[in-house]
Amino acid sequence: MTLPPLPDSAIDIAVSAADWRAAVELCGAALTRSGATSPGYTGRMVQVIDEFGAYIVIAPGLALAHARPGPDVLREGLSVVTLAEPVSFGHPHNDPVSVVVGLAVKSSDEHVHSIAALANVFNDETVIPALAAAPDADTVRALLGVTE
Repeated sequence: MTLPPLPDSAIDIAVSAADWRAAVELCGAALTRSGATSPGYTGRMVQVIDEFGAYIVIAPGLALAHARPGPDVLREGLSVVTLAEPVSFGHPHNDPVSVVVGLAVKSSDEHVHSIAALANVFNDETVIPALAAAPDADTVRALLGVTE
């Protein structure tokens, strides 16, 4: 199982976000910049959290922003945003979040494969703090085991 490529355009390092909504919007903008999604996908990612809550905060310090496959997903894509200051998503155990990973997929099968691949990466408890401290895109890619 492999993750989609992660170009420089899909990575933002040590950026500021006022709240969880701004953090997810940064993640969605990175997916759009990389060509994986059209701008509407970002709104759908926010809507998922509005509707279902902070379940996307899957581990301490880590949120996995995503929405269902749809016409605004142009190709499978991944984005990573690290935050200069962590933000709260409202999760009872895993807040605050310093790393937001964005995922866009075109099918349910891609979703399952990408989630499984990410789970394998994040099984190593050192990865999230290392991502949060990553100084550059190459370090982010190396930690996730993805290509540009």
